[in-house]
Amino acid sequence: MLSIILAQASGEGGGMFQFVFLAGIFLVFYFFMIRPQQKRQKEQKKFISEVQKGDRVVTIGGVHGKILSIDEETVVIEIDKGIMTVNKSALSLESSKPKESGKSK
Repeated sequence: MLSIILAQASGEGGGMFQFVFLAGIFLVFYFFMIRPQQKRQKEQKKFISEVQKGDRVVTIGGVHGKILSIDEETVVIEIDKGIMTVNKSALSLESSKPKESGKSK
C-alpha cells in the first residue's frame, strides 16, 4: 500500500501538488490561529496602556474592582472587602468591556 502511494507521489506534478498543499495548510493555520492571537495581544496591550484611575476592571482571576492608582507595573484596585494590588498584565480585556444589550430604550 505504501509503495503505491509513494509511486503516485513521485509521478508528474506530485512534488508541486505537495508544495501547494503544504502552503495551503500553512495559510489556513496562519489566518485561523496566528493572526487572531496577535490581534488579541495587540488589543490587550492597548487596553492596559489606556486604563485610568476610576475605571472598573476585572482581573484574569475574576476579581471585580475599581482602580485607585496606577504604577509602572502594578495597579491598586478597590474591592468589596478592601484594597488589592495586582500586576497590569492581570487585567482582563474581555471581561471589562461594557456589554451591549439588544434592547433599545
